[in-house]
Amino acid sequence: MTEENKSVCNQKTYEFLFNTHSKTLRNFVYYKCGDIQQAEDIVQDAFIKLWDNCAKVILTKAKSFLFTVARNLFLNEVAHKKIVLQHMVHLPEDKTIETPEFLLEEQQFMKKLKDAIANLPEKQREVFLLSRIDKKKYPEISEIIGISVKAVEKRMSQALSTLREQLGNI
Repeated sequence: MTEENKSVCNQKTYEFLFNTHSKTLRNFVYYKCGDIQQAEDIVQDAFIKLWDNCAKVILTKAKSFLFTVARNLFLNEVAHKKIVLQHMVHLPEDKTIETPEFLLEEQQFMKKLKDAIANLPEKQREVFLLSRIDKKKYPEISEIIGISVKAVEKRMSQALSTLREQLGNI
């Protein structure tokens, strides 16, 4: 290529860049996102940005420019999807698939469960709540309470047995 053809704004130079780098760039984005259509869209957007900025980008930096722009476009899409998902999680639920009977039974069961846990002997209740609510492992509970792991296992077994008796097999 001659010096005057080295401008990225030159159509032939731009086509050369597209033909040389588009497939590699598409594969680069595809490996990041796993969606060929999304990868092709991002590559198109990257080449549009290159054309829009052709006067600022020198030919030797065009490849680097394309890969940087494609990576940033991909990251922007990921960030946007995260925000959309966060808002979807926080949407109020207008509808429920549970019947009123189910909801009433659930409330009654939760009250029965809370009462059953409250009626456990203090030492069993302490071990049960540390295990099931605080998600502590038996060695951690042993250390917190100051008893052996075997004692923790025994109290937990007794607590579960008592709860099964009071709640029945659900």
